[in-house]
Amino acid sequence: MKTREDKIFQFTGHIIMIILSACALIPLVLLVISSFTDNNTLIRNGYSFLPEKISFYAYEYIFTSGNSVIRAYGISILLTALGTCFSLVITTMLAYTISKRYLPGKGMLTFLVFFTMLFNGGLVPTYMNYTHTFGLKNTFWGLLIPGLLMNGFNVLLMKSYFVTGVPDEILEAAYIDGASEFKSFYKVALPLAKPVVATIGLFSGIAYWNDWQNGYIYLTKRTDLYSIQNLLNRMIQNIQFLTQNATNITNANVGLASIPSVSVRMAMAVVGILPVIIIYPLVQNNFVKGITLGGVKG
Repeated sequence: MKTREDKIFQFTGHIIMIILSACALIPLVLLVISSFTDNNTLIRNGYSFLPEKISFYAYEYIFTSGNSVIRAYGISILLTALGTCFSLVITTMLAYTISKRYLPGKGMLTFLVFFTMLFNGGLVPTYMNYTHTFGLKNTFWGLLIPGLLMNGFNVLLMKSYFVTGVPDEILEAAYIDGASEFKSFYKVALPLAKPVVATIGLFSGIAYWNDWQNGYIYLTKRTDLYSIQNLLNRMIQNIQFLTQNATNITNANVGLASIPSVSVRMAMAVVGILPVIIIYPLVQNNFVKGITLGGVKG
């Protein structure tokens, strides 16, 4: 039976969580409402949950301004799917390897993974390697490969799960039944690690979906390979350029008057985060469980 102190603690915890949830959701709701608000109304009255005038022109501008948003969405979906799959393969195999207690050189491998969390080669050497050595400039691989190298945090998170969540007795039973190391990993360890695999898959997928830096650096000519983030970023830059140089452009005021410069930014943000909002609830349970179990120290 719960004591009075327990009830007060639980009530206080619920109130705090409601406040924190509201702080996270209210800006998102305001963002969506602002994207459907008339641009002039938004400039005149500011952001409001009850806009004076509703308008869909910001979305019409995004999809009819000559930029192939649908194609960019396709590039982003393909990039996210391939990147997440390849990243999971590399991460799970390396994490399973360094989780082995008696693996020769395990300490050095773990240190090398941890070292990548603290230091990197820098932008210039990385750019020179990927463009001059591997020839990834202006190719789809320029979006995929630079982000494919496994994240040290993800590897250590999964390694911790393999150590604490996959009993050695189960693996030993698989060995006795004649299973090879790879078969034990694929048939035994990996199914048991489903929560943390879903968690790391979500991390990798969001990172690929939100990535714009690789396209900005490695795609200088092939704008047809732009992901949705790169395309939206270029559209924002174009609007800012037109706004800042309006006095130098003939009849610029006429053209700028038809551009929803404020509301279109809100609409771009909604277009960019919409798939994440849809997918996250589907993997939420595994995400929470993976973080909880994978973060346990062995």
